[in-house]
Amino acid sequence: MSTTEDDIRALSPEPEALGERLDRWLAAQCQDLSRSRCKALIEAGALTVDGAVLDDPSAKLRAGAYVLRVPAPEPAIPLPEALPLDILFEDSHLIVINKAAGMTVHPAAGAWTGTLVHALLHHCAGSLSGIGGVMRPGIVHRLDKDTSGVMVAAKSDEAHQGLSEQFAAHDVERAYIAFTRGAPKPRAGRIETRLGRSDHDRKKIAVLPGHSQAGKHAITNYETQAVYGQTPGASVGTPVAARVECRLETGRTHQIRVHMAHISCPLLGDPLYGKGRGGVLAKLDDGKVFRGFSRQALHAAVLGFIHPVTGERLQFDTPIPSDMARLQGFLETL
Repeated sequence: MSTTEDDIRALSPEPEALGERLDRWLAAQCQDLSRSRCKALIEAGALTVDGAVLDDPSAKLRAGAYVLRVPAPEPAIPLPEALPLDILFEDSHLIVINKAAGMTVHPAAGAWTGTLVHALLHHCAGSLSGIGGVMRPGIVHRLDKDTSGVMVAAKSDEAHQGLSEQFAAHDVERAYIAFTRGAPKPRAGRIETRLGRSDHDRKKIAVLPGHSQAGKHAITNYETQAVYGQTPGASVGTPVAARVECRLETGRTHQIRVHMAHISCPLLGDPLYGKGRGGVLAKLDDGKVFRGFSRQALHAAVLGFIHPVTGERLQFDTPIPSDMARLQGFLETL
């Protein structure tokens, strides 16, 4: 499943194909569709010629402009799945978990099972807030699939509304630990830009020009906690890598990953915004720790907010997971 929109296909028959059975010709043109699937689409009125609907699969192919509409697949409503969860806190209104890297938050193209939503539906047994819709029950914020760390989900509509308001007002404390290629200059600072979809790659988010009114306002405050190694051939004080704490004032898609790449310090292991798997680190990695690190080195370490029902101040601090700890151990040897 790769799209939520119907697939519209324009087809023109070659002269030598005229007279063929319609479903047989269509299957030859659309090799990703079986003949039985083509037959069913024709019978459902999904094929037209010069604007007129054709609904007889056995009809003979004639000259004209054909258009086939292949409906987008209807994703199933997620079902509960007994998946492991690292639960940090839970009451009748909300649940806080330490999400593992590799777990997608909610169902989407390419991840219709095995998500955090599936796990929460099983664990919470029907007590998740429905405000997020059937595909995102209880979800008020998200982490990228390969980013680990603290997340909160709402079990009641009251909690969902209150948490959403805090996130919208930027009143939630969020701190992340990142390992970067090179180190930021200056070592601490504030990155403020507008972020929007890249014109060159729709999978990527890009920093938009300073005068742009498009996209969304994004602010990341960062502080370098440690630097590692010396880049061979570079001026003194040019580290190979760094450990950086990033605190968010806003929470945009891929924000930290894009902002750190924007200041020439992409996250180690980032397949989308990084600079490849080679370079100095791979050459220095006799133990293959870095070369075996296959995700962006980013962990949501701190999440703090006001409980939307009780008014209690809650804060959760989590250490970096074992794969990032191994990575840090390797960096400390440089």
